[in-house]
Amino acid sequence: MTGLSPAQKALAAFNERHELCGPFDDDWVEQCLAAALEDVTDEVMSPVTPPCEDFDEYAQGFLAAHVKYRSELLAIAAELRGNTTPTETP
Repeated sequence: MTGLSPAQKALAAFNERHELCGPFDDDWVEQCLAAALEDVTDEVMSPVTPPCEDFDEYAQGFLAAHVKYRSELLAIAAELRGNTTPTETP
């Protein structure tokens, strides 16, 4: 998916998941939305947390918020998929 804008990547993730499950599955919308949400999460929030021992208090707080919001977005995707725990990969 090189050369695509973030919105195009999210749409591509939605469509890619749609090709796998299609409208014949009862939960196809949830599955496709979860895939798009996971892609958006990866686009705006790195899955790799940098070491923060040398960060000042502000930077540590910023990083903690980053980790929290990433976890919350993945939890939404997991709930859409019908899982109780978030996953890092679709």
